[in-house]
Amino acid sequence: MTEGSTTPAADRDRSVDPLPVAEARALVERVTGNVGTVVVGKTDVVEDALVALLARGHLLLEDVPGVGKTMLARALAGSIDGTFSRVQFTPDLLPSDVTGASVFDEADGEFDFQPGPVFGNVVLGDEINRAPPKTQSALLEAMEEGQVTVDGEAHALPDPIFVVATQNAVERDRVYDLPVAEVDRFTKKCTLGYPDVEEEIEVLGRVVGHHPVEDVEPVADVAALRQARETTARVDTAEPVRRYVARLVAETRERAALGASPRGGVALLRCAQARAVLDGRDYVVPDDVKREAPSVLTHRVRADAGAELGGPDAGRVVSRALDVVDPEAP
Repeated sequence: MTEGSTTPAADRDRSVDPLPVAEARALVERVTGNVGTVVVGKTDVVEDALVALLARGHLLLEDVPGVGKTMLARALAGSIDGTFSRVQFTPDLLPSDVTGASVFDEADGEFDFQPGPVFGNVVLGDEINRAPPKTQSALLEAMEEGQVTVDGEAHALPDPIFVVATQNAVERDRVYDLPVAEVDRFTKKCTLGYPDVEEEIEVLGRVVGHHPVEDVEPVADVAALRQARETTARVDTAEPVRRYVARLVAETRERAALGASPRGGVALLRCAQARAVLDGRDYVVPDDVKREAPSVLTHRVRADAGAELGGPDAGRVVSRALDVVDPEAP
């Protein structure tokens, strides 16, 4: 893959040999355990991040400050020996500060492209909702197509690219809402939450002196991760499972002002494939879909015209869909 290619990121793994399911599962377990040396007691969220990564997607983390969102992204990048880059979103940030820009080189009299921080394997968009929508939208092409276009020229991003964006969940009067089109490009939305007392005692013990994220050693590499993603892409999704996903998505549209998009249905099926790999299977079962649906669909739903996108009422819409849609129905 070279600069100027327009091949979507989702199609890049086709020439990669997949790992056996057992090896892909073992890779995930190693990375989960390694990240757990930094992020204490949040195994479910670490797994959610890895599911999104295997599903060729991206992760949105919304939470209060200081619970470990940045550490999760850094530890994940270190665990797969990938490049890590960070974009600190602020109100004065420009799109070119994210994607990069063409800079005139006086020596050769030509414009040279200078890559921005989006050129990484794990890209942290920190407090993404502090930047205006125009700057937030600089990530749209990167997330969907694995490239950025600057001055009419497409530049391929690293493979894989995994965007982990964080949202400030406290200062609602000092932030911008993410455009619906951007929210829809995040495969999953999760929260870390506060640690319990015992977990916090463990955190305090680990960070005395040097922070453990500084000592993270790789337990996998990017090449093996690409193979594991190809393993995930080849997990069998039988017609009844695909029908179940489609009916779940349709139910959210029937019960909400804005239901899950077709992209949401694709994301749900891909995450179900990844969940199957985590369970050591090469086929999807309805329980995989049920496990992934809340974190994949809720943030795409607006319960009614005046409701918050992905708010509590949206969660109830998704829960009801899981209750009323029978996975065995024809």
